[in-house]
Amino acid sequence: MPKFAAGNREKGTADENKAVVAAVISHIGRYTWTRRTIPHVPLESSTYPLGGTAQKRPFTVSGDELKYTMPLLSGGGRADLVWKRIK
Repeated sequence: MPKFAAGNREKGTADENKAVVAAVISHIGRYTWTRRTIPHVPLESSTYPLGGTAQKRPFTVSGDELKYTMPLLSGGGRADLVWKRIK
């Protein structure tokens, strides 16, 4: 993602702000683990409205990384998310 020319996110241009929104998917909520999926039940908030439904995501773990995929509901495709263990 390119840096804002003004060096301040509050002074971003319309194009800079649009690029940030298009590049970021964020969601928060409680979750539980099963052997194969991470169910977010339900998402509490998201940058894309998901209707408060449970979101189950298959995941993989390799070393200190957990990876899972979110479908991009608004335009097709997907977003691959990576959580890294803090040491």
